[in-house]
Amino acid sequence: MTTTRRSWAGTTLDDRRAKRREQLVAAGIDLLGTEGAAAVTVRAVCRGAKLTERYFYESFDDREALLRAVHSAVADEARDAIAAAVAEGPAEPLAVAERAVAAFTSFLQEDARRGRVLLSESFAEVVLAQHDLELVPAFAALLVEQIAALPDAPDPTDAQLSALALLGALRVLYLAWLRGDADVSAQRLNAYATGLLAAVAGVRSTAPAGEA
Repeated sequence: MTTTRRSWAGTTLDDRRAKRREQLVAAGIDLLGTEGAAAVTVRAVCRGAKLTERYFYESFDDREALLRAVHSAVADEARDAIAAAVAEGPAEPLAVAERAVAAFTSFLQEDARRGRVLLSESFAEVVLAQHDLELVPAFAALLVEQIAALPDAPDPTDAQLSALALLGALRVLYLAWLRGDADVSAQRLNAYATGLLAAVAGVRSTAPAGEA
């Protein structure tokens, strides 16, 4: 316990461990975002971080743990960017949707690696596909919150279903845009995605008899 509090050059052992972990995650983001999952090996990540394998295993049990950390890091940044945009202006639902969409588009445009890490590579690596599914509830919650704020909001079940449907549709839409298959400007993409959000948020279902 006391060893973690000892300082060297003004930093504690825990600080240095955290810094090394950040270096490894940054190297993983670079490899996954530029070369793909196959390029993310323990040796390549250590080389990119300028650390030995000893320090890799100080932070991660294996390569899969690193991949999950890399995916989480980019997903957290995306979620924070969207949440900040949602909170910074008028609460009118359409305006909120416009800000959220624009924030995500800008997030992807600012760093080309982000789209590959967050959207593409889960198709190439099982551990990323599994982790992608684990992240769905957090992103769905952002959408459910906005759908529930509509003047004529659907019931909670429809709000959840719409959020899940939107996540799937937006993922494919953004993947096509990043690949160039949807050859439109960011402004038109934002306008379409905002319209899609508004349209799907208005979907209502009728539950079968006996079902809530």
